[in-house]
Amino acid sequence: MSPLEKLFGKTAQLTVLEYLMNNKGEINYLSGIALGTGLYHSSVARVIEPLLQNNIVIEKKIGKQIRSFYLNEEHEATKLLIKFYDELRLALDEQIPSPELEMPVVDHE
Repeated sequence: MSPLEKLFGKTAQLTVLEYLMNNKGEINYLSGIALGTGLYHSSVARVIEPLLQNNIVIEKKIGKQIRSFYLNEEHEATKLLIKFYDELRLALDEQIPSPELEMPVVDHE
């Protein structure tokens, strides 16, 4: 389970945002995002729109029909999201108990 999913539940928009943050610096296509997230192409197209409107994601058209997307790492809100995400991953990873600390199962039969 992803760090964002643990806190906020599973939504298509968070799934796409997390995918883009994990692939920052790369150009992504709708079909690649859909494949990488397990979402339908139409779902990705729908949930990426608010990210575009808020300048979290930038779209570049290649030719007449191909849409490419990448995380707008220069935008202040995106910088905050990336920082939050990175710190959240560290904080939640620290909460995972080590196998040595797990309580033994006692059979009372």
